[in-house]
Amino acid sequence: MRTPESRPLLLALAIAAVHGPALAQSSSDTWSGDNAKALPDLVITATRNKSTAGETPQKTTIITREQIEQQQAISNDPGEVLSNLIPSYSPGRQKLSNAGETFRGRSPLFLVDGVPQSNPLRDSARDSYTIDLDMVERIEVIHGASAEHGLGATGGIINFVTRRPESGEVSQSVSASVTSDDDVDSDGQGYKVGYQISGQQGRWDYLLGGNIQERGIFYDGEDRLIGVAYPGELQNTESYDVLAKLGYWLDDDQNVGFFINRFQLEGKGGYVPVTGDRDNGVPTTARPGIIDGKPGENEVTTARLSYSHGDWLGNQVDTQFYSQTFRARFATTPFFPYQDGSGNTQFDQTRNESDKLGAKFTLTRDGLLNDHLTLTTGLDILEDETRQMLVETGRTYVPKSQFRNYAAFLQGDFAVTDQLTLHSGVRHEQAELTVDTYNTIDRSNVTQDNVTVQGGNPDFNETLFNAGVVYQATDHVQLFANYSEGFGMPDVGRVLRGISDEGQDVDNLLVLEPIVTDNREIGGRFDWDRYHLEVSYYESDSDFGERLTEVNGTWVGKREKTEIQGVEVTADADLNEAHNLGFSYTYAAGESDTDGDGDVDTRLSGINIAPETLRLSWSAAWTQALSSHLQFSQFLDRDIEGDDLDFDGYGLLDGSMAYRTGAGKLSLGIENLLDKDYFTYYSQSARVSDQYYFQGRGRTITLGYQLDF
Repeated sequence: MRTPESRPLLLALAIAAVHGPALAQSSSDTWSGDNAKALPDLVITATRNKSTAGETPQKTTIITREQIEQQQAISNDPGEVLSNLIPSYSPGRQKLSNAGETFRGRSPLFLVDGVPQSNPLRDSARDSYTIDLDMVERIEVIHGASAEHGLGATGGIINFVTRRPESGEVSQSVSASVTSDDDVDSDGQGYKVGYQISGQQGRWDYLLGGNIQERGIFYDGEDRLIGVAYPGELQNTESYDVLAKLGYWLDDDQNVGFFINRFQLEGKGGYVPVTGDRDNGVPTTARPGIIDGKPGENEVTTARLSYSHGDWLGNQVDTQFYSQTFRARFATTPFFPYQDGSGNTQFDQTRNESDKLGAKFTLTRDGLLNDHLTLTTGLDILEDETRQMLVETGRTYVPKSQFRNYAAFLQGDFAVTDQLTLHSGVRHEQAELTVDTYNTIDRSNVTQDNVTVQGGNPDFNETLFNAGVVYQATDHVQLFANYSEGFGMPDVGRVLRGISDEGQDVDNLLVLEPIVTDNREIGGRFDWDRYHLEVSYYESDSDFGERLTEVNGTWVGKREKTEIQGVEVTADADLNEAHNLGFSYTYAAGESDTDGDGDVDTRLSGINIAPETLRLSWSAAWTQALSSHLQFSQFLDRDIEGDDLDFDGYGLLDGSMAYRTGAGKLSLGIENLLDKDYFTYYSQSARVSDQYYFQGRGRTITLGYQLDF
C-alpha cells in the first residue's frame, strides 16, 4: 500500500457557529513542507469498505507519518498529539490518563491496525497509551458515532496504523532525542532512543522496531513542579515499545500477515503530591518523597494474524484474528484504607486486567449493477474478560466480567451518477454479559465486604443503521450528509463496584443497558487547487447515555439523556511550494437530562465537552534542507454551570525546526514557546478538586536526531 506524503492539518476560516480543525485530505492532492504534488488516492482502512479519503459521507481525518513526526519534535505525549491534530478532540491532560479527553463529546474507539484497544467493561482511561507513536505510520479518524468496528465508538474511531516495511532488501533507521525544561534542571530531563529495520526478501516482508524512553519531572510556566496525579503519570516515567511484523505473499492476490506489539510504561516514583487550593488559585504541585505502594503502570500486548485475498471469485476477502492483553496499575490513593498487621492504616491501589480475543471477517464485491454498486458484508466476534483487583490486599474490587459480542453487517455504496453516490448499511449486534455472584467492598476499609450482589447474564440486541449521500456539485464543491448509529456499553465495572444497596442482581440493573448514539452530520468540502476548506455541522444524541459526575471524590456514571451539537471548520492554503498556512475553528455544546423528565436541562462540563478552539499553523521549507513549523492554539473562555467549573481560556504557541544533512536530520522543538503559565482545561472545567488542580507544562525543549540508511 502506498501512503501519501502529509498535509499538516490546521487552517480554516473562522466561521461563526462552525467548529473544528480537520486533517481530512483530499483524494488526489496533499502537501508536505517540500512541495505540493498529486498523489494516489488514500484508502481509509478503518472503514470496512475501504473508502477513499475525501469521498465519504462522514467526516474523516488522515494523520500522516510526516505530521506525527512534526508533532513528536515538539511533544511525545499522545494526548497532546491527538489534540493538536484531530478536530473536536479535547485538550490533552498531560497525564497517564485520557479521562476527559473526549471526541465530539463522547468516547472514541481506539484501534491498532483494527484491533480494539478500548476496554468496554471497565474504562481505565488509558486506551490511547497502548503503542508508542514511533511505531505508527498514520492515524485514521472517523468522526462521529460509528458501528463499523462494533462496541465503543460513540464519539468516533481512532485507528493507529502501524509502520510498514520499506521497499528494498534492507532499510534501517536510528533516532535519538533529549528533552528538558527551559532551566535545564537535572530532574526535568529525559531521553528517547529508537531503532527500526525492515525490508523485503522474495515473497517475504518484515519489520522490527523498538524504542526506550525516559521522562523527567514536569515544570510549569513559573518553574514549579507540576503535581503528581493519583491514577497515573506521564512525568517521571520510563517506557519501551517493541513492534514485530512479518508478511508473506502466497501469490499476487493472497497475503498472510502477523504483527505483535508490546508496550510498557511505568512510573519511577520519588515524588509525592502537594495538595493545592483551588479557591485561592494555588496549584497542586509535587515534592521529592517516598510514595506508598508502586507507581502507575501500563502493560499492553497486541497481536494480530491476518489473511487477505484480492480476487476470490471476484470478491475481496479480509480476515483477521486478534488478541490484546491489557494491564493497568493505578498509583496508591487515599480512597482505599486498610489496617496492616500492626494496626497501622495503609492505603491500597488497584489494577485493571482485561483480555480480549476476537475475529473479523469482511467480504467486498464491487462492479455490481454495471459498476454502480459495491457491497461489503461481514461478521465480527469479540470476547472480553475484565476484572479490577486491589493489589496489596488481593481482593476483587470489580468482579470478573465476561462480555461476548457477535455482529453481522451489510454495507452498500451505490453510484447513482458520476456526481451522486448513496451509502447505506445495517449492523446487528448481539451481546451477552456474564457476572458471577460477588461481594462489593467497603471503601472505608477494603478488607470488609459491603453487600452481596447476585450474578447474572443479561443479553442485549440492537440493530444499527447508517445512511449517507455524497454529491459532487462542481469540480470544486462536494456536499455530504450522513446518519449513523454507534453502540457502546456503560462503564460496567464502575456500576458493579458502586452497588451499596442490598438485594440487587446483575440481570435487573437498568444502568447496564447499552448506549446507542445517533449521529447526524451535514457538510461540504471545497477544493480550489491550492486552497481547501471543509465545513461540517453535527448532532449527537443518546436517549440513555452516560455522564460522568463526581460524588465524594469518586467518578460515578449517571445514565441520562444527552444531546450534543457542534461545528468543525478546517482549511489549508498552499501559498507556494514552500509555505503552507492552516487555521481551524471548533465549537461544541451539550446538555443532559439530570432530573429525568425527558428534557435536557444541564450543560455538560469539561469532562465531556472540549472548549471552543482556534488553531493556526505555518509550515515553511526555507531550503531543501531547512524547514520550520509554528502552531498556535487558543482555547476560548467558557461558562459551564455556575462558577465552580467556569473555564478561563488560554493560548499556547509551539514551534520546531528541522535540518536535513547527508548524515541525518536534526530537529529542535519547543513546547509552550512563550512559557505560558496556565491551568489545564481538565483542571478548570472537569472537576472541583484541590488534589487535581494542575498547571500545564511550561516551556519544554526537545533536540532530536534521525538517520535513515
